[in-house]
This record gives sequence, structure tokens and C-alpha cells, in this order.
Amino acid sequence: MNNNFEIKATGKSKGEWIFHGEFHETVDYLSNHKRILEFNPFCYEVEKTDIDNIYKWHFRVTDPQNNPFDVIFFIEEKQELMVILPDEYEDMDPDNIPENIIHESTVGKKIIWEHYPTDTAIDDPKNYIFEGRAFAEMYVHPHKKAQTKVDFDLKINVRFMLYPAFRIIPENVIKNMTNAGMSFIMQTATNKMFQSISKDFGKIQPA
Repeated sequence: MNNNFEIKATGKSKGEWIFHGEFHETVDYLSNHKRILEFNPFCYEVEKTDIDNIYKWHFRVTDPQNNPFDVIFFIEEKQELMVILPDEYEDMDPDNIPENIIHESTVGKKIIWEHYPTDTAIDDPKNYIFEGRAFAEMYVHPHKKAQTKVDFDLKINVRFMLYPAFRIIPENVIKNMTNAGMSFIMQTATNKMFQSISKDFGKIQPA
């Protein structure tokens, strides 16, 4: 008899870092989706799908009984340029604004990762495979000379099965414990990810 039961958990992590690099250099670096994610210690693999800007994340952790616990995400990457245009360009069609004006007026860029709905069947609890949903923003903006600030905010939702031993604990307590534990693990992984990025990109420090 299988007495495991399903629980939905949410984990969050965030941070602010100063990259010792010019704004456009930093944006170009952080736009390499696959490279950035693979610095996460729980990231097993990142694949680019056949659909433009859609990625498949495969994360792997170990459960209390030392079984591999896999979470699969389908993620769409979007980028939003943030500009403050001179008055004479405010009412102009964006396609007609000269590139040099856009370049000079850029005050930041958002790199967005968000859940991409798919018909692909993912959940396979017997084999410890579950679907996750991720939502993240990296707000990249100039800081000081040759420095760029990056604000990172990530939320992950996962639905998975817990063991019978947890039935002795009220479900709301389990959920709070799971959310807190998941957020702690995610924050630790995020910090390690940016530490690893620092070794590859160059100097990075907490803001």
C-alpha cells in the first residue's frame, strides 16, 4: 500500500550583486541562459528546446533516503530593455528611433525566466520525477563606473510526494516546514551560483 501523499511547496531566493564590469558586458554574460544555470549546484542539465527561447531545466537533489529526486522545468526567457528617452523621441515609433539613441538612453535591462506551459507529461512519482514551475527576474542596471548591479529574484513551485512518516505531522505544519526548507536550500544554491559566476566572469560582490 502506498501511503505517500502529495504536497505543493514554494521556495524563494533573492540577492543583489555588484558585477565589476560594464553594463552591456554584464548583460551579454547573463544572457547566456545555459551557462548561468549550470553554475547552480542542483542543476543536472539545461537543454535548449526546438522552440525559440524555451529551455528545459533538469534539477536533481537527494531525498532523506538518498534517492535521486528530479525536478523538470520548462522555461521561457524574455528580455525587457528599460530606457528613458529624450523628450523629442517619446512619441516616436520605437522602430524609428536610432540605435545610438536607444543605446545612450538605456538605464537597465530585465532578464526574465518564467514557466512555459507544455503538454509533455512530466510527473512520474514512482521514479521520483516531478514537474516544477519557476519564475525569476534579473534586473541589470549600471551602478558606478565599470560596475553593474544585478538584482535577482526567484520563485519555484514544486508538487511532490512525501513519505508516510510525515503523516504524524499536521499538513499545514509540513507545508510551512517544506517551504522554509526549500527556500533555505534555494538561497544557499543561489549564493553558490553567483560565487561560481564570480570565478568565471570576474569580481562579483554582494551589494
